[in-house]
Amino acid sequence: MLENKLFDILRSEQPSALNKLIPIASDVSVEGLGLLPSDREMLIEKVNIIFHVAASVRFDDNLRKAIFNNTRSTRDLCILATEMKKLVVLLHVSSTYTQTDKSVVQETLYPSELDWKEAIKVAETVDEYTLRTFTAKYLATMPNTYTFSKRLAEAIINDYSKSLPCVIIRPSIVVSTAIEPVQGWLDNFNGPIGLFVGGGKGVLRVVYVDPVVTSDFIPVDVAIKAMIIAAWHRGLKPITEDDTMHIYNCSSHDVKQINIKNLIQMAFKITKDVPLEQIVWSPATTITKNPYMYYILVLIMHIFPAFFIDRIMKLFGARPMLLKLQRKIYCANNALSYFLTNVWTFHNEKLINLFDDLSAENKQHFGFAYRDFNIENYFRNGLIGAKVYLLNEDMNQLEAARYHRKRMDWLNRITTMLFVILILWIFYRNNTLSYITNYFIPY
Repeated sequence: MLENKLFDILRSEQPSALNKLIPIASDVSVEGLGLLPSDREMLIEKVNIIFHVAASVRFDDNLRKAIFNNTRSTRDLCILATEMKKLVVLLHVSSTYTQTDKSVVQETLYPSELDWKEAIKVAETVDEYTLRTFTAKYLATMPNTYTFSKRLAEAIINDYSKSLPCVIIRPSIVVSTAIEPVQGWLDNFNGPIGLFVGGGKGVLRVVYVDPVVTSDFIPVDVAIKAMIIAAWHRGLKPITEDDTMHIYNCSSHDVKQINIKNLIQMAFKITKDVPLEQIVWSPATTITKNPYMYYILVLIMHIFPAFFIDRIMKLFGARPMLLKLQRKIYCANNALSYFLTNVWTFHNEKLINLFDDLSAENKQHFGFAYRDFNIENYFRNGLIGAKVYLLNEDMNQLEAARYHRKRMDWLNRITTMLFVILILWIFYRNNTLSYITNYFIPY
């Protein structure tokens, strides 16, 4: 992990800083966190601050796995925290999407309809078949097991906040860095950059989404700054002086936002200027919020071409891969469809006040100039980050990538023209054109 390019600047400026880290073996899916007794004792004796970030963020985890990873682990961490002799702050990272049943989400704790103790007991005792059978009913209004289990975790933190100095940070969709330590760093294809890459490579041709929906994104470096500031702010007063739980929505409510339609248009503008290497076709993406139209277009624009190209690749001895890739894209779009067809407002006044109330000196290192945030420059840097950090592409090869992009554009035009000519020829052979002409221009 420490060899990641994210730490290049830190390694060059403070090479000894990473030596301060002490790794501990653990497994949050195991009851008691899977800690060795000696490691547990060390934590009890030495730890001042906890950042509880460990979680499974998969939307398709089964109910048992999600509750073990995200709910029971939070309970076990709180039990450990109550034993810590020097604890100043326990900061729990949640998600704004734990409250998807509300169109407007404030920076407050909402009561859970379910008892988290009962949910853990269900996950521990009920057999797998029964769990699968009643999962959908158990989730009720929650779209998946991730948001469900994280919502229960908030209730746990709330219950333990009576005796522990707790903070809940709710990030929205966490995406690439805005500024620090480098612009555009990211380590996964989640969020809008995944759309940029899929569309820019020419493999993402259709997306099931409401084009007017404005999704809430937060740069990862801003989220980390918010966590550090919130922990510092909570630690200013001991629990004997402040027994309230601090909650912050780490969202972009006060930052310039963009709807999905404009985001995709921006993506094609950026990918034309900064093209990706080895694109398989001229980039173009159709968006629809009609599920039936989406399934038809997936067959026509994803499945059939992928099957055809894979067959050609197999003939030339290459490994077929497009059909498998399109299956992953389809599953990912289905998992995200709930979030791409609904809109929420995440109020973040408390979070903004944290940034605004920083001293001038602290703002230099921890501030975020959200009022001057340039969203197009940000996503341009995000795409460059995807090229460099995810796709391992060379920015010195941009001219070659542009030349290949132009060839694909011309091939797309020629193919489209030939397809139109073929359709017209079929109509002509079946005298369809004469019927149409006679209908609109009768003698």
